Amino acid sequence: MSKTILITGGTRSGKSSFGEKLLKDSDDVLYIATSKVFDSEMAERVRLHKERRNPKWETYEGYKDISKVIESTEKNKIMLECVGTMVTNLMFDTYEDFEGVSKEDVRVMENEILKEFTNIIEAVKNYNKELILITNEVGLGLVSEYKLGRIFTDILGRINQRLGEVSDQVYLTACGIPLKLK
Repeated sequence: MSKTILITGGTRSGKSSFGEKLLKDSDDVLYIATSKVFDSEMAERVRLHKERRNPKWETYEGYKDISKVIESTEKNKIMLECVGTMVTNLMFDTYEDFEGVSKEDVRVMENEILKEFTNIIEAVKNYNKELILITNEVGLGLVSEYKLGRIFTDILGRINQRLGEVSDQVYLTACGIPLKLK
């Protein structure tokens, strides 16, 4: 039976560690890493993440057409790290400069991003997988003074709401402690 778990929280709140703990007794895991490595600091973060994971887990690095990756894997448990990073990458695939982007452009872009996540959830259901989604909680901070920050926060906030609705379980992590919300 398929199952989706959403884990949200702030930066360094323990989201990833908690998600990995939920899967620690399984070797049947596909870890989907959605980040792009742009500099040595990011490369070090990725290295540390890889180091602490079960070495038997398979890793897929990418952020597009993830539903096809889910459909093609033999692994039954999937951890997607991180929804926020995936949203960022998809946004920048669409536009490089956000200052001149209209509300309609943002609406269309958001719908395309939502479609990516809808396809992921459908693939999990259709192929009877377990999915753990790690995301950033953006609803507890200030409103950005920059248009790009506001667009990102709005899109990720609404994507998180939708993922929360369709997830079987939702956790908020703070100070390394998970709190079950659903």
